[in-house]
Amino acid sequence: MTRTDHTEATASSTSADDTTRAEAGEGAGHNPSALWTGDTGTLGERTRRVLLELLKGPYVSGVQSPQLWAALVADEGLVRSRLHDLFLDLVIDRVDEFAFTRKIVTDEIEAPAAVRSERLTFLDTAMLLVLRQLLLAAPGEKRVIVDREEVYERLAIYRTGDESTFQRNLNGAWSRMSNRLRVLHKAGEDRFEISPMVKFLIDEDRVRELIDVYERIAAGETDGGEADTAAAAAVAEPVDDGPETSAETTTDEEDEA
Repeated sequence: MTRTDHTEATASSTSADDTTRAEAGEGAGHNPSALWTGDTGTLGERTRRVLLELLKGPYVSGVQSPQLWAALVADEGLVRSRLHDLFLDLVIDRVDEFAFTRKIVTDEIEAPAAVRSERLTFLDTAMLLVLRQLLLAAPGEKRVIVDREEVYERLAIYRTGDESTFQRNLNGAWSRMSNRLRVLHKAGEDRFEISPMVKFLIDEDRVRELIDVYERIAAGETDGGEADTAAAAAVAEPVDDGPETSAETTTDEEDEA
């Protein structure tokens, strides 16, 4: 091989290598947000994580997850757009720092349900009302702490049947408030902090109607059937196993069964 041929072959080989590297670089640079090979996503990692938590529900808290909250605030427009792709709206409380999703409200299209519903009992709804009242009775307080027995005492007027069954139903409702709806957070021995999220779980327009029904039940003027009907229309759409709590309300006798 002559010197000229050798030079041309080397140049050709170098050119081919450069082209391959350039194509590889172009492929890698095509998606700067990629987190793994083949990733076509365009959101940053923390923004993806906050989007996932919103979909898992029931909400994202700035106090409990400050990094996720920061990602949400920074990329709110992108997160809102991705949720709209799923027929979901983003609700943000910037004062108390929490956010959740709910089904879009529109008359322009028939939007499909995007999240599962949480089944509530008569006592669940009554307990939500009590927690909401306790929260709103302390305006300006950064944290509202309650005693479990204090809440139970307020619900004693709705007792039916024997004490042990009623206590079991109360414990079941309390567990759902803590573990499913996540509106109660442990703050000490039998002391719990009420999440501001509780304000959004019952539609403001229906709260007075529910309170009226429950007061009449307490006075013996009606039974739980009317409360079931009112609650079914009153529970708003935050709470899925994340916020879409629906209004499939049952009596506590059914819950026991």
